[in-house]
Amino acid sequence: MMTVTSARGMTRRSLLASAAGALAGGLARPRGALAALADTPAPAGADPIRFARSIGTLSVGAVTVDLGANADLVGVEWDARSAAGAVGLELRFRGDDGGWSRWVSAGSHGHGPDVRAATRRAIGDPLWTGGTRTVQVRAGETLSAVRLQLVDVSGGRGARRVALAGGPLAAAAALPILSPALPAGAGQPPIIARRAWARGVSPPRVAPEYGDVEMAFVHHTENPNGYSAGEVPAMLRAIYVFHRYVNGWNDIGYNFVLDLFGRIFEARAGGIDEPVVGAQAGGYNIYSTGIAVLGSFSDAPISLAAKASLERLLAWKLSLHGVSAIGRVTVRVDPAGARYSRFPAGAHVSLPHIAGHRDADATECPGNALYGELGAIRRSVRALAGSPARATLALMGAVAGPPSTAAPGAGEPSAAAPVAAEPAPPALNGTLQLLDGTPIAGAPIAIQLRSVSRNGEVVAEQTLTQVATAADGAWSVPISVSAPTRAGTWLRALCPGAPGVPAAVSEPLHLTGTVAISAAPTPTPGPASAPTPPGAPAPTP
Repeated sequence: MMTVTSARGMTRRSLLASAAGALAGGLARPRGALAALADTPAPAGADPIRFARSIGTLSVGAVTVDLGANADLVGVEWDARSAAGAVGLELRFRGDDGGWSRWVSAGSHGHGPDVRAATRRAIGDPLWTGGTRTVQVRAGETLSAVRLQLVDVSGGRGARRVALAGGPLAAAAALPILSPALPAGAGQPPIIARRAWARGVSPPRVAPEYGDVEMAFVHHTENPNGYSAGEVPAMLRAIYVFHRYVNGWNDIGYNFVLDLFGRIFEARAGGIDEPVVGAQAGGYNIYSTGIAVLGSFSDAPISLAAKASLERLLAWKLSLHGVSAIGRVTVRVDPAGARYSRFPAGAHVSLPHIAGHRDADATECPGNALYGELGAIRRSVRALAGSPARATLALMGAVAGPPSTAAPGAGEPSAAAPVAAEPAPPALNGTLQLLDGTPIAGAPIAIQLRSVSRNGEVVAEQTLTQVATAADGAWSVPISVSAPTRAGTWLRALCPGAPGVPAAVSEPLHLTGTVAISAAPTPTPGPASAPTPPGAPAPTP
């Protein structure tokens, strides 16, 4: 099992490359409009604005709050010592028509954290309003130091009104699709690039971290279901601002977000085909990928379009990392997020490969209706994925080989004396096999050098060499690792698929050194490496 690391760090698999050392990185501070504006109204403008309104002590019952400015997204903050989870905390808002939305849970749903931090604040999950100036909050118990955390992403006009008027947010047909695609499982579904919603508001705080994808969590966002397609990019932008600047996370918490129209969005930066650690399931982030469906599904099922996209995304993402749709995995509760977990820190917990958030954390997410559909979703994903394969990748260092014998010299005994062999040079070793252990012979394995920008928004890759698997599914490539020249560089073994071979599987190995193939094997025909994105730094071989 891989130990989590950032792109600047090192995993257990790369300990033998200790000369690489650790690389430091600075923190990006919030820019201008994104800085906290405590209890001051949001000025007009297109940039996201975060502001707050104090309520103070919230007694049992409801209180109406005039915000004094437009808020497209609302969350509640309170003193955790009064009630850590605030299960009975609910919120609703007044819409453009003067009517009230339904009450929804505004308590903490067990997401996070990116960093371990001692804090007295408890922060509920954000609620999308699409534009309101009046909210009501109610609690089943007395809470202290209550504040509303508010985000405006529409320049004070209301995101729903902007979308319905045919503004920039409504240009859904022009949303860019990520390429190239890796044909794992049922094939990579169309995934809308992060830049479609981020629009340069602010990069992630630090470089992405990488763990393992041993399972997937399904979430909902507890937003009203009646949103329009044109609102969705603004919804994601507002959730990002809340996660980044209110929760203090490194980036938006989810790895992927789906809307009710069946569109899939890249969420957290770092590479959709990589095991990017999110802030979506406290205690389990390093083992999982997180997919959130925009909406509330306590009573209503997700749309048919959303369900089909969720199944196809799960079939692709899990197959890419060699995980079956059916089955369970035992993971250890990460102490950094144990306060969200239903289980104690360090406990070994058995979870489904496709789990609802409530399976692991103290939450009702993803809602009773969606949770009840997960059994059928697992069966559909298994049918779509077929027979996934699993790849392994390990760096084997200079380990002494078996002793050899040498002829005796003058005055020595006639018996041959053992002589220690020279240490074997470092090599990348791997295997490719079906999940039942059947080896896959003759499959092309591409060794790629990957680099990521400090904020994770640009990933470049270069294929260094290709090799074919042997009869037992094994392969090996000599390698050398020297002192680092840049942060965010790692290797990947990729089986891009071939006739008779299950579709692509990927396994990363994160290093901090300059990597070179010291004796490249005879190249095996296969697909060309992916192009470097425009403006991305060229990888350093």
